[in-house]
Amino acid sequence: MQVGVFVPINNNGWLISTTSPQYMPSFDLNKEIALRAEKYGLDFLLSMIKLRGFGGKSEFWEYGLESFTLMSGLAAVTEKIKIYATCPTLIIPPAFAARMCNTIDSISHGRFGLNLITGWQPPEYTQMGLWPGEEHFRNRYQVLDEYARILRELWETGRSDFKGEHYQMDDCLVRPVPQGDMKIICAGSSDAGLAFSAKWADYAFCLGKGVNTPTAFASNNARLAKFTAETGRDVQVFVLVMIIAAETDAEAQAKWQLYNEGVDIDAISWLADQGAKDTVNTDTNVRQLAAPEGAVNINMGTLVGSYETVAKMLDEMAEVPGTGGVLLTFDDFVEGVENFGTRIQPLMKSRAV
Repeated sequence: MQVGVFVPINNNGWLISTTSPQYMPSFDLNKEIALRAEKYGLDFLLSMIKLRGFGGKSEFWEYGLESFTLMSGLAAVTEKIKIYATCPTLIIPPAFAARMCNTIDSISHGRFGLNLITGWQPPEYTQMGLWPGEEHFRNRYQVLDEYARILRELWETGRSDFKGEHYQMDDCLVRPVPQGDMKIICAGSSDAGLAFSAKWADYAFCLGKGVNTPTAFASNNARLAKFTAETGRDVQVFVLVMIIAAETDAEAQAKWQLYNEGVDIDAISWLADQGAKDTVNTDTNVRQLAAPEGAVNINMGTLVGSYETVAKMLDEMAEVPGTGGVLLTFDDFVEGVENFGTRIQPLMKSRAV
């Protein structure tokens, strides 16, 4: 099972709380995390892109870096670990995205890949006059289908003359082509999103569910398998989970309780309001993210316990058919990656060499 780190490109990581570790994003912070992850043999780093946060007392995600340039920097200071940036496809045309990917492929010597997102929170884009309107909720994966087709053509041949409903290429040239096998990740969990992943992606990124219920995501794998049966492609699932670990189960539970006591209600209310704006798609992961109950960690699957307890739960996740890996977040990223590398990973059967 692959293990990756969802690096903290925005402030305070993934805990919407005033009592969790508070920090600003920086290249130096992410560099330290990246080098530790590589030192302990982790497989990949992935950064998201968020263009407007949720406010509240914690100013959650109000401070953020840009994904391509951050991952370009991390590609330059690492040697082995795979690097993924996230592309906001509403803002960056596909040919330009292909050229940026090719550049980071050159910097990383073939270690780069791309996470494609359609965009779901209107204020991220209305603030710049770039929101396409309510029709985006209806046709976003049709648009992304054309986007991915153009990327693949440019990466494979350096040329695209694609003519679609949303994009028209006119003998578009983007060279040199990448030296590495350019992987695509997609986070869509709706039927339309999973169908897209089955057609174009190498990995489908899904949210874990619940606290200490490590295999609760299995239904997503089964749903994806129905779509890959139609396309005949092997697409594995990367599961997003948060790790809150300590020497004992009781110590880890005490941290988890502390973070919940400081939940930023105003920020969560903003998230819930934004998540409800899409009235077309009711089966997206945004619904899980924005659910007001337990949203202190954006409702992602969370493993809380001693190092041994967490290792066992991660091994359980690895046993679910179709699981290619986990994408980890932590309450404290530097300490979390260090403890994962020295205390948790050595206990995992699924990571045994």
